[in-house]
Amino acid sequence: MAESISVANQQELSMTEWLAVITITLLAVISPGPDFAMVSRNSLTLSRRAGLVTAFGIGAGVLVHVAYTLLGIGLLLKNSPALFDALKLVGAAYLVWLGIGMLRNSSKSANVASGTAALSDLAALRIGFLTNALNPKTTIFIVSLFLQVVQPQTPLATQIAYGLFISVAHVVWFAVVALFFGAPKIREAITGVRHWIDRAFGTALVGFGIALAVANVMP
Repeated sequence: MAESISVANQQELSMTEWLAVITITLLAVISPGPDFAMVSRNSLTLSRRAGLVTAFGIGAGVLVHVAYTLLGIGLLLKNSPALFDALKLVGAAYLVWLGIGMLRNSSKSANVASGTAALSDLAALRIGFLTNALNPKTTIFIVSLFLQVVQPQTPLATQIAYGLFISVAHVVWFAVVALFFGAPKIREAITGVRHWIDRAFGTALVGFGIALAVANVMP
């Protein structure tokens, strides 16, 4: 009898955790940030395919955060302000670098007028991966989620399943974003203003990076 009650409690705990993980993940994924800016930009100015591949790169980047969290490195980051500050500065520098690249591209004539992506699949995948893997916001989200929502007694297999769900949720959401902004009619409508789109998203990424850097150095 006691064993059956214990099993029931475990199932209830698992269901509660799943609901919390799903709800928090969905809210975090749809919030605007560098990932959204990068997928939207690549879909609008390059191609739908470039946006989709970028989305898969973002999903792969999420797995990096999940992996080091499950290995216990996430707790080390949480308890080591200096190490986490260094990570934030690296992420900020990467976002600023990406943004400056877009701003420089915006000053040139459109190089995708034919509708062919200027990025290879590997380059788009790499950009998506690094944009997420170096994003401190994702670090905070995943580390906090696993430390505060997931119980220590939760089986490792279940924790891995949580991580896979978080990654897939990112891919699905940003794939939807890519399909929307990469739609032919939308891309045709912005043909003459692609340089302004690069300027807008470039400025946004530089802003994200500066905000991270400033938050890092302010007391």
